[in-house]
Amino acid sequence: MTPDTIRAEAAKLGPWFHNITLHGVSTAPEHPLGDYPACVWQYFGHALPQDLRGKSVLDIGCNAGFFSIEMKRRGAARVLGVDSDARYLEQARFAARALDLEIEYRELSVYDVGALGERFDVVLFMGVLYHLRHPLLALDLLREHVVGDLLVFQSMQRGPREVEPAQEDYPFEAEEQFARPGWPRLHFIEHRYAGDVTNWWIPNRAGAEAMLRNAGFEILHHPDREIYLCRPVAPPYGSAAVYPAKGPR
Repeated sequence: MTPDTIRAEAAKLGPWFHNITLHGVSTAPEHPLGDYPACVWQYFGHALPQDLRGKSVLDIGCNAGFFSIEMKRRGAARVLGVDSDARYLEQARFAARALDLEIEYRELSVYDVGALGERFDVVLFMGVLYHLRHPLLALDLLREHVVGDLLVFQSMQRGPREVEPAQEDYPFEAEEQFARPGWPRLHFIEHRYAGDVTNWWIPNRAGAEAMLRNAGFEILHHPDREIYLCRPVAPPYGSAAVYPAKGPR
């Protein structure tokens, strides 16, 4: 593809949320967040394995595929990107073709990852949690079905940055801990946040870390403010994915 061909096709597929450089052509040169998500990648890319040869990667909520592309550039044997938005997937497939990279993309909800029937060496779960009505269920499903070795997690966080250790139990009469800055919280968005109706739950730092632990993930590294590298471990007692029965169609 020539730059002019890429520019014309990218314009047809726009607007883009991922600014991806395709042979000198930027897909979102006027992105309100700047060179996004490259501006995020620079803070944690170094913490991931540089050589992914022979490894499999699952990119959940892949959008236009920026992170899938970076994983393939590090030599991953297989990269699968999934998203529930067909328009993003069309952008991702075009970007992969333009860069001549073999990346597979599927339209799939995070709640249906069990249908993949396999575990991946690296699972990216970037910028998805706060768009979900059932965020802890999603983490439970990742732990149960697809995370083989490493989970790369990122979520927008709001509220206090303090984290305080939790006791194993609290008496019924205890209430003061709920007002402390270091108590785990999920902030519920009833209407919109940043103009986005899909922003549902935003954790504070303590809440994000507590949810990861409770879903059965050990935090190995915290390379940037909202980013965690985790490995799956045995979940605590009572933690497991649930599968609600579907009503009549």
